[in-house]
Amino acid sequence: MYRCVGVWVCRSIAVITPILLYSVTPLLILVLTNITFAEELNLQSLIDEALKNNHEILVAESKISVSKFKIPQVKSLPDPMFMFGYQNEGLGRYNYGYSPDAQWMFSASQMFPFPGKLSLKGEMAERDSEGMKASSEAVRLRTIARVKELYYDLFITYKNIDLIKERTLLFSRIEDTAIARYSSGMAPQQEVIMAQTEKYMLLEKEEMLKQKIQSIEAMLNTAVGRDVKSPLGRPAGMPGTVLARSMDELILTAHNNSPEVKLREKMVSSAEVRVNMAEKEYYPDFTVAASLFDRKNMQDMWSLTTTINIPIFYRTKQRQAVNEAKAALSEARHELEGIKLMLSSAIRDNYSMLKTSETLMDLYKTGLIPKTYQDFESAISGYTTGKVEAITVISRLKSLIEFETLYWVQFAEREKAIARLYAITGMKEAGTQENKK
Repeated sequence: MYRCVGVWVCRSIAVITPILLYSVTPLLILVLTNITFAEELNLQSLIDEALKNNHEILVAESKISVSKFKIPQVKSLPDPMFMFGYQNEGLGRYNYGYSPDAQWMFSASQMFPFPGKLSLKGEMAERDSEGMKASSEAVRLRTIARVKELYYDLFITYKNIDLIKERTLLFSRIEDTAIARYSSGMAPQQEVIMAQTEKYMLLEKEEMLKQKIQSIEAMLNTAVGRDVKSPLGRPAGMPGTVLARSMDELILTAHNNSPEVKLREKMVSSAEVRVNMAEKEYYPDFTVAASLFDRKNMQDMWSLTTTINIPIFYRTKQRQAVNEAKAALSEARHELEGIKLMLSSAIRDNYSMLKTSETLMDLYKTGLIPKTYQDFESAISGYTTGKVEAITVISRLKSLIEFETLYWVQFAEREKAIARLYAITGMKEAGTQENKK
């Protein structure tokens, strides 16, 4: 009998083993492939890709090309005009060659703007093109800041999942202790249920964070210029960014380097040229025409004429155009001062956020987190001996998780504030410092 059973078991194993190997092998290969080829998500690579593929940047660059094509157009003379026609004497018959007044007429004319007008139009177009360049740079900086913010949102989400997995083990310790105490009659079943509920609530939060990852990845793909379903790896661990400038230095840098300020400065410059152009419209333009009159069997005739427009309605046209241009200039100057104030306010807001995050990070790292962990270890030791209630241990652990989460939230907020400061001020690169956490 024992031999029969042994033979049956051996035969069963012999049959099942190939099936298991056939089923499990693809899964093992997939897992090993992911482990081998999975790449961490690199922030700089994402930024480089966004600068090449982001559609807002591409649109802004196209606008620069459009503005450049306008410059030679406005600096060119108007198209010359050619006229041809026939003049006949009487209505009875075609009498070309028989009547001295019957003739074919040909005329060419060219309009010449008053000297200085074409150069001013070209200067206006050049200022507009320079403004487009500044606007494009502003879009680039905003895109970089957007990519960084989404990257750090993704980073902190993954970090929260790690914290949940780590602290779930601590809840398991509480659960095991509660079960042991319940089995020995030292604690009610409610404490076991309480510990298990808290652990399951962490698992629920983990699932919600995984869904959040998908949303952030979709937005990050859009910012980079990819399809929203493109896979993204896990953000690489990053050191903290160094920002060794005071708030006053940042404000001064923004006023000197910000693309938003440069754009408004170009708008002021363009408005000044438009005032000069409007004042030039007081002066007339000239149209020169040369005509030839072909008369068969008679001597041909020619003429040379000049036409000048007379701005006699200058009070309602040219003068009002000058007033309009001056009002636009005043508007542009106020916009320049307004954007400087807005940038100063944004810098102050983000700089304050940066410093607050640094203070809180230090508080969590050196004070609250280690102290709370000590309280938790002390509480769970007391719970094991029956000196502390389960609710106290759970409360300590929940506080520990909260402080650890808040530490990384402040880390991400600090980095996002620095990213916005770089976009606002027009600074190009940031240094880094190693984060000890």
